[in-house]
Amino acid sequence: MTDMTKTSHRSRTILILFGGFILLFIVVAIILTQRAVYAAPDQPIDFSHKKHDEAGVQCLFCHPNVIRSDLAGIPSVERCVGCHEVIATDSEEVQKILGYWERQEPIPWEQVVEMADHVFFSHSPHYSGGVSCETCHGPVGNMETTHAVLNMDMGWCLDCHINQPEERSAWLSDCLLCHE
Repeated sequence: MTDMTKTSHRSRTILILFGGFILLFIVVAIILTQRAVYAAPDQPIDFSHKKHDEAGVQCLFCHPNVIRSDLAGIPSVERCVGCHEVIATDSEEVQKILGYWERQEPIPWEQVVEMADHVFFSHSPHYSGGVSCETCHGPVGNMETTHAVLNMDMGWCLDCHINQPEERSAWLSDCLLCHE
């Protein structure tokens, strides 16, 4: 084997190894990104949507802003205390809520679902249009720990917007509807 052939073979091996490393890096990055999207953030109170759903509490009872606002909002401590002043008062987690109430502090919940900064999103027209909470947030009523179930990126939103009745899909796919 000549020196030129050895150099060519070595270069090709290095190039293949480098390409494999780049491919591995991309796969690992995608997996880690997806895990971050679906991970449940640590919360100050171990809140179970499942317990509340089983007790018959509807989404809108705690999140009434869905009807009249861009944001669904997180319930105020006052909303929680409205029930938990008398319900499950011996629970350690309810005691934490009552502690926030006594200190007149908001509960520092961590956001579970985040949209990109350049996206305008309002719950109100979606709710008014008949989109259920579960369509985007998954079976929250079955969740002990709330976590994202979908990667709500532009492709996912457009799939839904485009698959609407023809008279609505044109304006629902207008970029300025979601990007101000």
